[in-house]
Amino acid sequence: MRESKRPPTDHWRGPRKQRRGLRPKRPHWQASTSGRDGPVILYGWHTVKAALENPARKFHRLLATENVARRLAEEGVKLPLAPEFVRPEAIDALAGPEAVHQGLFAEVDPLPSPHIGDLSPQGILLVLDQITDPHNVGAILRSAAAFAVGAIITTARNSPEASGVLAKAASGALEYVPVVTVPNLARALEVLKDKHALVVGLDSSGEADLSALPLYAPLALVLGAEGKGLRHLTRTSCDYVARLDLPGRIKSLNVSNATALALHIASKTLRA
Repeated sequence: MRESKRPPTDHWRGPRKQRRGLRPKRPHWQASTSGRDGPVILYGWHTVKAALENPARKFHRLLATENVARRLAEEGVKLPLAPEFVRPEAIDALAGPEAVHQGLFAEVDPLPSPHIGDLSPQGILLVLDQITDPHNVGAILRSAAAFAVGAIITTARNSPEASGVLAKAASGALEYVPVVTVPNLARALEVLKDKHALVVGLDSSGEADLSALPLYAPLALVLGAEGKGLRHLTRTSCDYVARLDLPGRIKSLNVSNATALALHIASKTLRA
């Protein structure tokens, strides 16, 4: 039998020659523990500034307009490498014309993902069940940082990469909230239960109002994807499935808004 001439492939990613956006002679970036490789793209003032202030970030490239570089110096931000001074149009070409980059762009290594077994759950954790919209995940990260969430747990597949649009929407929160990627969400929930966490799924059809449940820490709030909600196995793995009682005509919220409200309710209940 003749040997196949098909190009080599990576699992789930298709032939290397057919990958979109692949550039020849790309540097060997540090791989993240989620199995994704390649540089993380960051842009925007809050996003890049937070990364610059995070010693765990390894920078490979930093582009800035002269005005933004001056502002970084005035605020005492230490730079891990010399920036390339460019005009805004040069960053437009890299980040895309719709990206609100504010004159700052970086290529960095991804942050490592902690192992689920190494977590010491305290306070509130968030679990994302295949939420794929990077704007929503970024907004959820921002709320998580605001409410001092201990970690966000998500699946390695069917979740957006922590780069670009997601990072911009998170507004620096990627540097403050650990993101744990797992191959199997139901098993991850069992690990959290073994660590004495209360696991509460959020769904508009939940049997109880979240504010009426006997919540205690550590608490894992599980959120489902837009439209689909919680998958069946995820739902059955929860200790409770709760809803958010809303007084108006509309009884459901965008998942990122629902997360912020749920975090407010849970935080208030745990402090009581």
